[in-house]
Amino acid sequence: MAQTAPAAPRGQTEESDTPTARVPLPRQEPSDEVRRPAGRVVRFARAVRTFSGSPSAPPLWRELALIALFYTAYTLTRIILVQDGTGPAFRHAQDILSLERSLGIDVELDLNRWLLDVTWLAKAANLFYMSMHFVVTLSLVVWLYRYRPLEYRWLRAAVMIATGLALIGFWLYPLAPPRFLGSVGFIDPVTALHSVGLYSGDSSGAMTNQYAAMPSMHAGWSLWCGFVLVRLGTQKWVKALGVAYPVTTVLVILSTANHYILDAVIGSGLIVGSLALSWLLYRRTPESLLRAGERVRSRARTGRTRVMVRIRTVAGARSAERV
Repeated sequence: MAQTAPAAPRGQTEESDTPTARVPLPRQEPSDEVRRPAGRVVRFARAVRTFSGSPSAPPLWRELALIALFYTAYTLTRIILVQDGTGPAFRHAQDILSLERSLGIDVELDLNRWLLDVTWLAKAANLFYMSMHFVVTLSLVVWLYRYRPLEYRWLRAAVMIATGLALIGFWLYPLAPPRFLGSVGFIDPVTALHSVGLYSGDSSGAMTNQYAAMPSMHAGWSLWCGFVLVRLGTQKWVKALGVAYPVTTVLVILSTANHYILDAVIGSGLIVGSLALSWLLYRRTPESLLRAGERVRSRARTGRTRVMVRIRTVAGARSAERV
């Protein structure tokens, strides 16, 4: 004789034999309205932390694209300046000299005359100004990219922030270098000695912005290079070179009549500020943002889960009552 299951007690159904509270609930994610603000914070923090904390360097094609972008922006400043004329650049030069005289720091002319008295040193300074700015900086960038990828990211960002701000300065404040002020007494050692220099050829002068003296990125980039050598150098002579290189660069750019004292000060200040900003952005801020965002999301997820449990409990009770 076939057995049949006993009837369920009155007021209950077979589905309700197991208490509702014991039924495992599927994991509920917060709604878009609940998680959107916290999610944005967490995604931003994770993106920056991943960008700065990955053991590998960024893709090479992206780095080359950034270099091309910055060079294009630099070229555009030259084109815009040519369209506006060079009159503002020479007026700004007179203003800078007047301000330096009032402050008692106008040492450029004395350094320029002293350098021209030592012919071999003047030629060496011309070669230094033409080549070291690019050779040393690019060599350190390649070395960081290859052997220090974690340091590379925030240090590269710092020099790009400073260079981007400098491009704005070149556009808004064109400035003629001292070597263009022959009436004041400055002499261009490249022209006077017929030596090799950055602007010794017509093509080099046409491809560069010779009125981009403020701020001096020769001074700024050399300080960045010095900071890298002092920070990451493992031998004393490397750290000493990190101190000597920016000092030598500043002396060269002043004595060759390519920059003013104020150019060097502002260019160095840009690098210092950019290094501090990049350090906070890449090495400190992401962790705090991530922790804060995770706490917000955790609270939102807990609250949402509690609401869903209540809804399911009420729905189950009403279903039982109807049966």
